[in-house]
Amino acid sequence: MNIPELVNLDSLGPLLSNVMNDQRWLNLDAQLIAGGKSNLTFEISSGAGIVILRRPPNGKLLPSAHDMPREARIQRALASTSIPVAKVLYLDASDGILGFPFYIMERVDGYVIREELPYGYAELPDEKLALANTLIDVLAEIHSVDPTSIGLRDFGKADGYLERQINRWGVQWGKSKTKEVVAIDELSVQLKRLMPKSSRSSIVHGDYRLDNCVMSIENTSRMNAVLDWELSSLGDPMIDLALTLFYWREPGDHRLTLIPSPTASPGFPSRTHLANRYASASGLRLEDLWFYEAFARFKFAVITQGVLARVANNAMAGQEFGNLDDEVRVIAEEGLEKIMRKGRTDGL
Repeated sequence: MNIPELVNLDSLGPLLSNVMNDQRWLNLDAQLIAGGKSNLTFEISSGAGIVILRRPPNGKLLPSAHDMPREARIQRALASTSIPVAKVLYLDASDGILGFPFYIMERVDGYVIREELPYGYAELPDEKLALANTLIDVLAEIHSVDPTSIGLRDFGKADGYLERQINRWGVQWGKSKTKEVVAIDELSVQLKRLMPKSSRSSIVHGDYRLDNCVMSIENTSRMNAVLDWELSSLGDPMIDLALTLFYWREPGDHRLTLIPSPTASPGFPSRTHLANRYASASGLRLEDLWFYEAFARFKFAVITQGVLARVANNAMAGQEFGNLDDEVRVIAEEGLEKIMRKGRTDGL
């Protein structure tokens, strides 16, 4: 399917013209922003400017996934806080106007850092350190926001969140797998057996990483926006931290096909630095971090399998990511190793 069909340009132009009160939106272009592995993101441009459109993949979707109203709601709520988010301009929760649910938000200037740092950006170790600190400080700030104070009291059920997450991703695995992977099944069993009690609840982003943020061009210690709130909810903030640490690749780590790894280049601080800074900012203890790191690998292995399933169903706007079967297995095995290493330390 081509780009105009994916965003229904014929209907989008009149809509934007009305929403933005500017006839120049009647003539527009759309470009897929590559890199998204779940919801599809498009840059919509006209003589009046640029906006961003988010929509689900085309084709059959897994239950509870790709919820456009949810993404729009949390960004609108957080706009009243110090958390940097893009302004939501329009939401259609139905399939009525364009044939699919979608929302439109402002385009935020800055760098979205993927495989490589932009030329001349964060060249010095101090600049890399500032970037890392900003990333983790904003995460801790998200976790400090009182959901009730911004109208998100019912945004999720915090009690039992960790158990539901383990079960949910296990169900997603069953729906998207194309072959048996022993490591995934064993990791699921161990996570259920060893699950700790959550120490706190907060807003959780669900997929917080460097390339889901827009960094200031002028200053590596400033973030302009946090993007991609698809998996957000109320729950255990340690899940966010562990997944962020998993995404923060270090030299010698297994290279992930689906996730950019610019932090694996020399000069960036370690995951240990990020974890300790988060602990200082949040006041949370990290003795159970090993468990959450194992869960992060379980979750991402299932996400990777889900991407494979969507590609096979031609639901990713023509994007291809190669054969990721081995990567699913390797990530799950890393999760098991986290558990086994803790077991050896505790004498289990």
